[in-house]
Amino acid sequence: MYLAKIYVTLKTTVNDPQGLTVKGGLHTLGFDNVQSVRMGKYMEVRLGETDGSKAEEQVREMCRKLLANPVIEDFRFELEEIKG
Repeated sequence: MYLAKIYVTLKTTVNDPQGLTVKGGLHTLGFDNVQSVRMGKYMEVRLGETDGSKAEEQVREMCRKLLANPVIEDFRFELEEIKG
């Protein structure tokens, strides 16, 4: 079994209004040294797969087909084998 930790973020060329709002909120709270904030998504997916390369390919396909919008988002993931 594998655990995929998936990070989806906006591409650097895409405006991030949510990140700008959070940055403004942090400044309001006195965190004036915050220069930028980029928002994203974090997901954990458990796979009942025994082959690490197959699990990796499945996660990549999940991200390409559903979890990330390839037009405006990038993704990366870490794959961890779960014993037991």
